[in-house]
Amino acid sequence: MDIHICGCTTGTATRSARRLSAMQARPSTSDDAHPRRGGWRPLLWTLPLLLSLVFVAGVIAWVWANELAERELERQTLITDALSTEAQLRNRIAEEAALLRRLATGLAGQHAGAEALAARPEVNVGLRRLWLSVTWLDGLNRQIAQLPTQGSTASDGLSLHLVEPVGAEGREGQLVVRYDPTLLLKNGVPWWLSRKYAVQMVDSADLVIASTEELRPAPTPGPSYRVALTGPLRTGPLAEAALSDAALVLTLREPQPTALKPLALVLIAGFLPLSAVASWLLRRQMRQVMKAESAWRTEAAWRQAMEDSALVGLRARDAEGRLLYVNRTFCELVGWPAEALLGLTPPMPYWPPDAIEEVARRNRRTLAGEAPREGYEARWRHRDGHAIEVLVFESPLVDAAGQQIGWMGSILDITERKRLEERERRQVETQAHNARLTMLGEVASTLAHELNQPLTAIASYNAGVLNSLERQGGADPVVMGALQRLGQQAAQAGRVVQRIREFLTRREPQRERCALPGVIADAVSLLAKELARSRVELKLQLDPDLPDVVADAVLVEQVVINLVRNAADALSAHPEPRRIEVSARRAGERFVRIDVQDNGPGLQGLTAEQLCAPFYSTKREGMGMGLAICRSIVEAHQGLLDAGEAAGGGARFSFSLPLVRADQDNQGDEEEALSDV
Repeated sequence: MDIHICGCTTGTATRSARRLSAMQARPSTSDDAHPRRGGWRPLLWTLPLLLSLVFVAGVIAWVWANELAERELERQTLITDALSTEAQLRNRIAEEAALLRRLATGLAGQHAGAEALAARPEVNVGLRRLWLSVTWLDGLNRQIAQLPTQGSTASDGLSLHLVEPVGAEGREGQLVVRYDPTLLLKNGVPWWLSRKYAVQMVDSADLVIASTEELRPAPTPGPSYRVALTGPLRTGPLAEAALSDAALVLTLREPQPTALKPLALVLIAGFLPLSAVASWLLRRQMRQVMKAESAWRTEAAWRQAMEDSALVGLRARDAEGRLLYVNRTFCELVGWPAEALLGLTPPMPYWPPDAIEEVARRNRRTLAGEAPREGYEARWRHRDGHAIEVLVFESPLVDAAGQQIGWMGSILDITERKRLEERERRQVETQAHNARLTMLGEVASTLAHELNQPLTAIASYNAGVLNSLERQGGADPVVMGALQRLGQQAAQAGRVVQRIREFLTRREPQRERCALPGVIADAVSLLAKELARSRVELKLQLDPDLPDVVADAVLVEQVVINLVRNAADALSAHPEPRRIEVSARRAGERFVRIDVQDNGPGLQGLTAEQLCAPFYSTKREGMGMGLAICRSIVEAHQGLLDAGEAAGGGARFSFSLPLVRADQDNQGDEEEALSDV
């Protein structure tokens, strides 16, 4: 028996890959590399011989048990056939007794004689079937008539009789029917039973009354069964000659031959020598296999050590994408052990759930041989959930016969490289943003400086006009009111420009104690006419009992104005009714929360971080600086600007301001008292 080691196919490659993967968790020992000759492995060649002996013993035991079962079945069948034959013979005798009873009933009341007996059809029926003769006796047992006549009823052997009285209580005599028991067996026993068994009728002394053996040669002695015959069996016409101890004996003609001894001789004489020769050949072959296995283990250990020390993840797949082999680096890259990965087919557990279709489509292209030779980048997912960026190179996997059975992949982890590239890109963008902000700050500072003088001149001229009109008297009240409001707006514009300039020059806001409801009311009053033109309904929900806050009132007004104006712009394309609601409520023990919400289209999936990013705007003509400045103002007040969806639909912008603390309140009272002094 020869064993050949050849190139592996897909199935053997899979098994080899699994064995190699299993070796990752088991270090190679000296016993594995060089098996001990004194152990149990050199004795493996005796195992086929021992198995052959066990097989021979098992076959012999099976044949012996099968023979016992067949003999038991044969015995049960013999008993069943004997009881069935006895029942059939008993039924046949009962039929003949019933026929005789009908004959006696028909002869009752007729003239006793041969003519009356011959005229009955029952006589002809009985003589054709089983009867040898029918005799009519009178009350003194004298013969009245007999059919057939005495000379034609000669019969060899013992005959049996049936007796039936004629007339009431036998006053007209009795009928005696003589029948041949051999003929009874011939007609009452089925042919297939006669072929299978030797059927005999014996008495208590085992003397044969009748037998079917005259039909064929004497049977070979075999198993037999004896069953008692019941019924009206008589050897003579008188009741005292009844045969009450007759029995029916069935003997098997051809008993089942035993096959145990010939089979055992064949097994011992033929099978065991062949097993001994095969065991000797196996012993020689096992020595060669053990030597080859030792060399293979050494080579596998070297290869496994090199693969585990590589910093590149390796995976082998068949033509259907089933994983055949992964190295330790690949397992560490995806976070899954080799036992959980080998044998899996796409989709793989390290594929990102949000890109299954895209990865599956690229995997099909790769299996079709369309993978780029320069590799491709992919995004996978680690077992703990974090994303990993990899660079994959695919090459054909060829077996020892030179046939491609799959694909071999080399995977590089480029997550850190991608992170560094993203960080550099963000730094460049941040530097560009900072440069633009710096330039914008310089421009805004210049504009604030240049606008300060015109605003001052406007306020001065307005004050001069008001003074001249008041000295002349009789001025129009409407004109006076407009000029007063013009002066107020010019002063407000001057304060705004001054605060923006101070804010851009990195000065601290002028925080002071102020009432928040009044600040919000002043801010929204400046937008009243603009909101009316846009048909926007403004609703204020300000708690009059709100505590004072520490803030720069002008900057807070600018935040409220900007948020309300943004809400109005968002409602410009929205169908009526258009509503804006400004509310203020206490948030905890240290802050007040101001909410500006509308019933417009909402944020449309944007976050507060995106909306407040510099130079980002949802308006076509916007510069993207409004919300960025608002967030800077709120954070300068140690508050927080947030955005979200409103409860009834629309957008909601919120910011918080700190309340006046007790120590600040006491300090303010002291400063006020000192100023009074």
